[in-house]
Amino acid sequence: MYLRVLSLGLAAAVFIGTVACDEALSSLTGPTPGLEPTLSSIQKEIFDTTDSSGRLACTNCHNGNAFVPGNLRAGASYATLVNTRSVERPGLLRVAPGDPENSYVIHKLEGRPGIVGERMPRGTGPYLTDGQILVIRRWIELGANND
Repeated sequence: MYLRVLSLGLAAAVFIGTVACDEALSSLTGPTPGLEPTLSSIQKEIFDTTDSSGRLACTNCHNGNAFVPGNLRAGASYATLVNTRSVERPGLLRVAPGDPENSYVIHKLEGRPGIVGERMPRGTGPYLTDGQILVIRRWIELGANND
């Protein structure tokens, strides 16, 4: 009985810590204060919207045209990203659920060495803030669900 109570207490503490972590992320997202680690939020706040910093919506370029890989329009973004091999780095998935370090989209957003082409969004910025990238990383850590 004692072990069961202890286990339930531990589970509650982990849940509260996880929720608090996600709430703390929202305070770091700068021009997208409502950004949450869900695909629907990332779709609305990052992929579809030009934010107050002047960073263009991802769908300005990634809209299914033949010249730019990936379609980040609503309804297409999940299949374009999750468990899909990168065209530029076929050894990596664009989004590897549970594994942001091996998700090529994180490499491109952070402008890491070894990416093919330019850091995203393309050009001289503004780029996503560290907080915005953290929220995308968190979505991937949580399994990159189609939510």
